[in-house]
Amino acid sequence: MCAHSSGAIGFPLRLLAREVYDRVVAIKGESQVALITGEERIEPPGARYFLCTVEAMPVRPGPRAETPASPAASPAFVALDEAQLSADRERGHVFTDRLLHARGREETMLLGAATIEPLVRALIPGATIESRARFSTLRHIGPRKLSRLPPRSAIVAFSAEQVYAVAEMLRRYRGGAAVVMGALSPETRNRQVAMFQSGEVDYIVATDAIGMGLNLDVNHVAFASLAKFDGVRQRRLIPAEMAQIAGRAGRHQKDGTFGTLAGTKGPAPEFSEDEIHAIEEHRFAPLTKLYWREAEPRFDSLAALIADLEAPPAQRELAPAPEAIDLAVLKRLAGEPLAGDVKGPGMVRRFWEACSLPDFRQLGPDVHARFVARLWRDLRSGHLGADYVAARIAELDRVQGDIHALQGRIAAIRSWAYICQRPDWVLARDEMAARARAVEARLSDALHGRLTERFVNRRTAILMKTLGTDPALLPVSLAQDGTLLVEDEPIGRIEGFRLTVDHTASHDDRKMLLAAGEKALPRILAERAETLVASRLDEVSIAGGSLHWEDHALARIEDSADPLHPRLVPARELDHLTAPVRERLLEALSRWLAGKLAPLAPLARLAEAARDPAAGSQARALLLNLLAGHGFVARDKAGIEHLPKEMRPFLRRLGVTFGALDVFAPALLKPAPRALLHALGRDPRPLHETMQPVIEAPRRMPAGYRPAGKQAVRVDVGEKILRAAHKARAEADARRFRLDPALAISTGLTLDSWHRLLGAAGFRRLPARTLAEGAFGPPAPDAWQWQPGRARKGRARAAPPPPPANSAFAALADLKVR
Repeated sequence: MCAHSSGAIGFPLRLLAREVYDRVVAIKGESQVALITGEERIEPPGARYFLCTVEAMPVRPGPRAETPASPAASPAFVALDEAQLSADRERGHVFTDRLLHARGREETMLLGAATIEPLVRALIPGATIESRARFSTLRHIGPRKLSRLPPRSAIVAFSAEQVYAVAEMLRRYRGGAAVVMGALSPETRNRQVAMFQSGEVDYIVATDAIGMGLNLDVNHVAFASLAKFDGVRQRRLIPAEMAQIAGRAGRHQKDGTFGTLAGTKGPAPEFSEDEIHAIEEHRFAPLTKLYWREAEPRFDSLAALIADLEAPPAQRELAPAPEAIDLAVLKRLAGEPLAGDVKGPGMVRRFWEACSLPDFRQLGPDVHARFVARLWRDLRSGHLGADYVAARIAELDRVQGDIHALQGRIAAIRSWAYICQRPDWVLARDEMAARARAVEARLSDALHGRLTERFVNRRTAILMKTLGTDPALLPVSLAQDGTLLVEDEPIGRIEGFRLTVDHTASHDDRKMLLAAGEKALPRILAERAETLVASRLDEVSIAGGSLHWEDHALARIEDSADPLHPRLVPARELDHLTAPVRERLLEALSRWLAGKLAPLAPLARLAEAARDPAAGSQARALLLNLLAGHGFVARDKAGIEHLPKEMRPFLRRLGVTFGALDVFAPALLKPAPRALLHALGRDPRPLHETMQPVIEAPRRMPAGYRPAGKQAVRVDVGEKILRAAHKARAEADARRFRLDPALAISTGLTLDSWHRLLGAAGFRRLPARTLAEGAFGPPAPDAWQWQPGRARKGRARAAPPPPPANSAFAALADLKVR
């Protein structure tokens, strides 16, 4: 066409017209090329090359119902693509009319299957027939299950339900598939095809729409069914239709294969030997009839119009076209009251143009007739108002909903896009047409997203391609947040040195994700280990007797003879590291841990002394009790009664204090060593992090404290209070003496708690007699007695409540009972 001064080509599909339009624009420039379809019109004033759908292609000068664009003169070149569609039940009469009447001044070319050759010779005696042999071969390979389908395969089904079912299975087992159906908008179909062509998915599931206008890199075509509903009945495909679809396999000189899909519900479809031979050898029965309908009917009246449209053809090679939906709508509406005022050629022509609106929604003649009737009520009196059309378009501008809802909106907006292209139907035509195209583009994008979301698991598709590759070449990377990626698709997370696969994946997918992750795990974890060592282990912590990083254990800490250098047992996750990397990491962890355990140096000295034979058995026994108590032990359980007095200076030099109630090492009662002992798991008792002198007594006593009524006192603070009490007793040099509670109160103890602490140490309180009624002056202080036997008899837990202050014999009675 581009070799001529002007030209026009009619295509069976809008997307084909658009594809070739882009190619011609690249050669001739936008100002020279027009694109005219039912839903889109790009027509520069000086256009010389027209790319059209067959219905919209120019045939003769003058107005035509199905020819909205008619140049002033016939173009130098005219071509009709897929001429064999003249035998199609729905659109065949349009192709036949173009075959008979569309002519170029210099050259006319009819492109189609060899099956139409005898009819072309009969209808156009002077035509020159040129054949082009297929460079590649097609070979039948029989049925294949989904799991055995070769990559770059197309699976063909003949219902939306079957297409969706196959696509769902491919998503589950092979990573997903592109979906192509006639109900999709051209933009959505193109994007789905582009996804397959780019290699994002290796499979495409389609209806027989794949057999025309789609150039795909397909190696194999699998038929999920060999029967389809043709609008009248369910029938088996004829060999020519099978070949049209199977011919998608192989490109140019690349051979292809075809077969059927097995393993789905019901028995697998099978080709007959004759069908296989016909497809492989490209030998098909020729067409015997082409469908025809009067292309220029009379518009004198509706009856005359219908009669002409139903008139039989004059040539024997032509057959009357089956009743198409436009004629069915015309006949339905012609019998309704709204057609009563359709009179005169102009009004009849306009009514026929309205009935010729394509049924993009494919809801059947009855539903489509109601839509056309509503349209005609507005058209018969003039144009559609811009506000009305804009409101209808805005109603469809919603991208919410599922696949079915979006398909319905796209079909509806295509109807309005067609309406807006008619120059005599809509005011502000160009603006409304642009709005309709914009809404269709947004809906198409949303539909593509829904299809991809439902039928494509990009992660699985990538893994299916890469699992057999060298692990070093596997495209696995680690994001900053710990997400493990394969070509930017998340397959799991690395937390610490543990791989956790995506919890939303199915059982089969989890196994595949784990296999992919483990292949790259040694490299990824080695990098993490080196980064961790380089960071000086700033984020490592001690908890539960283990070293933790990112809330996961790196190594378990086991006791050893030296408390400052425990043994590290690495976690199983570190087994993925190579031996040198693991050793470097463990060595760094050991150095870090030794530095963190410095506050336990007093405990280490006690442990070393307990191993010294010179300490003697009695001192070693006490030291072992201190070690078992992690720095302190109750005096009555320490075995101090067996300790020779000459050994006490030796133990005091080690930092051991012999208190009234406890034997303890004060250095180990500080917050740092207590927190370490708790984190190491050596002291399972509750931890009070700040080790305050006095706290409220909890249900479980924290390490380093002893009870004192409703409070608990740290053992070294309690010892300080008891020493002050003994000092006051010694200075009094009397059987009864008084004690000052100021020191205890300054530490935070209440009087009741102080009384109970002193009672546990062998002090007995003798309450003072209260003042008589009416007497003035400060009350007398309580008196105390020292009764060491009370503590030795094991009653150190708590002092009894004081006797009633107003009882004259309270103290005596209490003493007698005890």
